[in-house]
Amino acid sequence: MDTRTSPIRPRIQHVQEALQQRSLAAVLVPSSDPHLSEYLPERWQGRQWLSGFTGSMGTLVVTRDHAALFADSRYWTQAEAELAGSGIELVKIATGDSTHHVAWLASRLKAGDSVGVDGNVLGLAAAQYLRHRLDQAGVTLRTDVDLLTDVWPDRPGLPAAAVYEHRAPHAPLARAAKLAQVREAFLRSGATHHLVSTVDDIAWLFNLRGSDVSFNPVFLAHALLDAHGATLFVGEGKIGAELQTLLQQDGVRVAPYAQAAAALAALPGSACLLVDPRRVTLGLRQAVPAAVKVIEATNPSTLFKSRKTADEAAHIRAAMAQDGAAMCEFYAWFESALGKERITELTIDEQLTAARAKRPGFVGLSFNTIAGFNANGAMPHYRASAESHAVIQVNKDQGGLLLIDSGGQYLGGTTDVTRVWPIGPVSAEQQRDYTLVLKGTMALSRARFPRGTLSPMLDAIARAPLWEQGLDYGHGTGHGVGYFLNVHEGPQSISKVIPEPHMAMEPGMITSIEPGLYRPGKWGIRIENLVLNVPAGTPANGEFGEFLEFETLTLCPIDTRCIARGLLRADEVDWLNRYHALVRERLAPLVSGAALAWLTARTQPI
Repeated sequence: MDTRTSPIRPRIQHVQEALQQRSLAAVLVPSSDPHLSEYLPERWQGRQWLSGFTGSMGTLVVTRDHAALFADSRYWTQAEAELAGSGIELVKIATGDSTHHVAWLASRLKAGDSVGVDGNVLGLAAAQYLRHRLDQAGVTLRTDVDLLTDVWPDRPGLPAAAVYEHRAPHAPLARAAKLAQVREAFLRSGATHHLVSTVDDIAWLFNLRGSDVSFNPVFLAHALLDAHGATLFVGEGKIGAELQTLLQQDGVRVAPYAQAAAALAALPGSACLLVDPRRVTLGLRQAVPAAVKVIEATNPSTLFKSRKTADEAAHIRAAMAQDGAAMCEFYAWFESALGKERITELTIDEQLTAARAKRPGFVGLSFNTIAGFNANGAMPHYRASAESHAVIQVNKDQGGLLLIDSGGQYLGGTTDVTRVWPIGPVSAEQQRDYTLVLKGTMALSRARFPRGTLSPMLDAIARAPLWEQGLDYGHGTGHGVGYFLNVHEGPQSISKVIPEPHMAMEPGMITSIEPGLYRPGKWGIRIENLVLNVPAGTPANGEFGEFLEFETLTLCPIDTRCIARGLLRADEVDWLNRYHALVRERLAPLVSGAALAWLTARTQPI
């Protein structure tokens, strides 16, 4: 960072001046919006604007004399580079430790100090914990503070793109049926009303899609349901007259986005409101009258949308095939052009996106393509830029590894796949690392487990081959994936987090399996497939209940040139050969010419 021209130091100084004016000792700037989204509309990208750190997760804390960014191991290398010269301290935290900044604040401030945060972007559960810890330190939490309005003169407004309907056949379950399903669930819990704020829950529930958030086909809205209907609070003009009529036929009233808090405030004292403390902000919770009883529980829609129907699963398989065919076309071009054309990490993104765009049902990417060559691949969330990117070159004396993590949004599903490819000769150490990661991917892909197993309990299966060699990775092993929705969704998470009841594995869930291994300054390896929870039959005559197993959905060859053959058991070789036979069978009818030749070559048995 050029400290002479960088705007970061002046922005932080402006925040510190605002703290003085508002009699605050510190301000907390989370990576969040009023819907607690992972990917944020520009209006709520304040943490990035203030710090210059572009990672999707991280928390900025600014005191009157200091600024610190809290990020986990996925972002350390990136954050060190982006924060250089800014005066902002990088506080490295363990992956999954989302509360470290709270302890840091409590230890640095003194009794009587006040901390400010915008309650409209602070999750209710997070707010409860933050207030509890600060109270213990004698520090006051003020949630009526949005310092961004003071320091961000050209702050973007709300997105205005139109909302559209996700229609049959790709939306096999009608909107009325989904509303009835959710209504039955919250009424059964004793609630009379239910607030939904998470945008992917709303998109699923109403069979609507939008483009307010990068990579996720969602739109900004809140929804308030009662025993007879629902009100959808959305930006004016975003839903056309024809679509409003269709919504009205299903008992859905459309109201201005800004009226959600007022509607909550108008609830009668006899009402009982169901809210999800992990998926609603403190600001909306504070709008609810004190007389209204509140039930805190997971949104019913969160579980319903995670369990894909048989019809949805069929569409997803078709989308995976189209995605796989696009990758065949791309990789055939890549291998033929390597050494002949100038190829950069940015070129890979452009060419792979172009190949996907030709496929039926393609809508857009599901996240920023990660193309990391050698040392860049060691950063799990690396993103090439025009200012900083690598050229893919074959070095005859030293082999390279290219990691490509990419995905698409299709009308019939969401994809996410990671592969690693050799660029030139591969060393024995690279082969060993690659094979250990592959063994982890295969081990979890082949697992059987009782229905209802809490998803974090499966994490160690993928790590075991690496742990055996004293190796590990800092990110989770798997995340839930939406159906033409967010590429990251819950409730399941295969990771080191503490298991909770709502994380139970159920039929129809789609989850990633993506162990990795990263050598900073050298290379990174991650091999990722998406899998579907399916019944595994009833071992032991059903004496121990229903079991599930994984159906691998992703269709893309796994490079065999990087494998240390001696590290694979016969059963692992058999799994890999059967997987490649399936990939070849499913994709061959969709490709031709060079793409078919590449597919055939890369799926040969070992």
